[in-house]
Amino acid sequence: MRRSNAGLFWPVLVLVTAIDFCTKAIAANRLQFEGLPRTVFGDWMRFTLVHNPGAAFGLHVGVYSRGIFMVLTVVALFILGRLYSATRPGDSIRTFSLALVCGGALGNLIDRIVQPLGVIDFIDIGMGDSRWPTFNVADMAVSIGAFLLAWVLWGEDSESEIVSVPTPAPATVSVEPRELS
Repeated sequence: MRRSNAGLFWPVLVLVTAIDFCTKAIAANRLQFEGLPRTVFGDWMRFTLVHNPGAAFGLHVGVYSRGIFMVLTVVALFILGRLYSATRPGDSIRTFSLALVCGGALGNLIDRIVQPLGVIDFIDIGMGDSRWPTFNVADMAVSIGAFLLAWVLWGEDSESEIVSVPTPAPATVSVEPRELS
């Protein structure tokens, strides 16, 4: 079953992980001063180097954040691997969404392992002081993939409800024999 989806899953996973790795390396090399924004498209899109020791949106759980999020990522990748294994052959949207989430999760896991200061984030969107939390390519892949996966799983759940709705048994008419007089 996995083989028929592998032609989509593995290239997408590797591509997302590679693009994430390369863009983070470029950001770390070119944006040498942390927190100093570099304008890309006016004020609404900037590149700003940030090291995030926590999770998405700077979520921290104390001094053990790095280890906790590494373990949680490995557990999530295991669960996503099980979902991939259960994917029907030819289910391209589900396969693609799982590859995006896994590639993004793997990209940030690599950063958590390799980068002593935390995951490199550099994409800074907003206007003036109203800014979205800084993120990276892996975060985009996880977000888009998770949205697609939720949509696919919701659709699968709706299909199963339609299929499992009991249909009423056809009415039977019983005819009792009568005596003819």
